[in-house]
Amino acid sequence: MSSSGPLVSVVIPAYNAAWCVERALCSVLGQDYPCLDVIVVDDGSTDATPQILEKYRGRVRVVRKENGGLSSARNAGIASARGDYVAFLDADDFWFPQKLSRQMAVMTADPALGFTSTAALVVAEDGSPLSVWRCPSKQGCLTTAIFSRLSAVPGSGSGVVVRRDLFSRVGLFDERLRSVEDVDMWLRLSAVTSYACLEEPLVVIVRHGSGMSRNAQVMRASMLAVLRKNRVLLPPSLRGAFWRAAYASALADAAKWEYRKGRKVWALTLLARGLCLSPWRSGRLLAGLGAAMLGARDV
Repeated sequence: MSSSGPLVSVVIPAYNAAWCVERALCSVLGQDYPCLDVIVVDDGSTDATPQILEKYRGRVRVVRKENGGLSSARNAGIASARGDYVAFLDADDFWFPQKLSRQMAVMTADPALGFTSTAALVVAEDGSPLSVWRCPSKQGCLTTAIFSRLSAVPGSGSGVVVRRDLFSRVGLFDERLRSVEDVDMWLRLSAVTSYACLEEPLVVIVRHGSGMSRNAQVMRASMLAVLRKNRVLLPPSLRGAFWRAAYASALADAAKWEYRKGRKVWALTLLARGLCLSPWRSGRLLAGLGAAMLGARDV
């Protein structure tokens, strides 16, 4: 702790990020919050990322490791962190200058808060605005909100600040997951601590067009794994019909995607599983598949 506030370790995973990592770094170094420990985890980059990071020697600590994926890189950053708090930023996203100071003001005012995020501005690769990722509208338990898909954590891996001691209670990011490892972490954190979201968009999330089909398929499969894995975090009264309805909804999303990609037998298999799990959700499940058959765009 210093007179200017607690030290915040900022973890930036970077893999072949020469095209964007400098923008992310400048947004961190330009924060109006002064107590920073900036860590870039070079996850086995083969492009000019190491040369770019060299320019920031003395201002940024660089952890170099063999390529292991996003969870592995974040975990390496957590292991190297010196701060009482850990903030995460993906190399292709960036922050507004007041981001950390606003979050830390909230967190230091309420020691019960274990993690926070802010609303986020979502933009295309050319910088044109797409949407605003807003704070959850539903109040109450974040765990059940994520399961029921009424809310998520805005900014996610580029918006969250976590009290570092909590990782000793919930563990690190799950390196077995190929996607939505952040959702898995927020679920585990929400089971042991309080969460708050700042309404002001202070993070910019850059959406990319390349690889979206492959990434979407992996994301849906990983989400099913996360829902199965974390069922135990729900109160016992919600581990039955509530969980089955949440899982059936995720199956509906996966069925829509598979059908539109031409994997119709597998889509119908997923749909049947959802209907067996939660028959009272059959209307939504069938509507989802119907939307896929008609070529609706909202997945």
